[in-house]
Amino acid sequence: MSPVIIPKHLPANKTLRNENIFVMNAERALHQDIRPLHILIVNLMPIKEVTEEQLLRLLGNTLLQVEITLLHMASHESKNTSQNHLEAFYKTLDDIKMHRYDAMIVTGAPVETLPYEEVTYWNEFCDILEWAKDNVFSSFFICWAAQAALYTHYGIDKEVLPKKLFGIYQHSIVDANEPLFRGFDDHFEVPHSRHTRVSEAAVYAQPNLQVISSSPESGIYIVADRVRKNFYITGHPEYDRDTLAKEYYRDLNKGLAINMPEHYFKNDEPKQGIDMNWKGHAHLLFSNWLNYYVYQLTDYHFIDSKSNTTKETT
Repeated sequence: MSPVIIPKHLPANKTLRNENIFVMNAERALHQDIRPLHILIVNLMPIKEVTEEQLLRLLGNTLLQVEITLLHMASHESKNTSQNHLEAFYKTLDDIKMHRYDAMIVTGAPVETLPYEEVTYWNEFCDILEWAKDNVFSSFFICWAAQAALYTHYGIDKEVLPKKLFGIYQHSIVDANEPLFRGFDDHFEVPHSRHTRVSEAAVYAQPNLQVISSSPESGIYIVADRVRKNFYITGHPEYDRDTLAKEYYRDLNKGLAINMPEHYFKNDEPKQGIDMNWKGHAHLLFSNWLNYYVYQLTDYHFIDSKSNTTKETT
């Protein structure tokens, strides 16, 4: 197992080590003659430390060495993550725009009911997507980011659902030969938590897009462009066992209208606990993406060519 390279003092470091996830700091990585995959994580979630752990847990469970850069929106003031944390571990687009990355992950965000143009960092989000066209080899867009990227790239708008899609739903593979699903069972579970969906008619009408996984209950799950540069994931495969439970009780305590997450608690009884049945799918999804669509396809010189430096392959 190869490590995920993260800043030495990032809080997620201790948690991941306790879970036996192979992590390494940059100082130690310099002594290894390996070019890691450079992955940019655009973290739009409010409590960024939680999302860091969720994604690093998945990225640290592959056979590939990956080096992470965390990015936040300079045009948005975070209310749930300290400025000290952002200054210590995060960069902005201005900081990294002269670099190239093998891959980019853009997270969801709790702004889905807002019109896109009313999101405070919308212009910056669009700038990142435009920059990524020439500077990122492959991208994973998750939940709101998937909807927003489809809107930006193809003009596909979102639709408000009659009620929140909230729970664990069974999905199937549309194309059995799709490398992203190698090793998958015929059906697999994925968490969803959203009030909106992309227009399915508009997705199917777009010749450059292909639906590669869907669900009878939750609809389209993964959309990819024909060249497999961008993947749009409408669910949350990265969620922890208790993420939906925390969201459910948070809203209950606030007196908000919230249904119990579907297919989540054992026998629909919270006191009986949770069966986590999506973890294997999540690890395999990220591993397949990094292997088949990043590592196997990225030109060795892609990262270094922007700074006019090269490395010899061995």
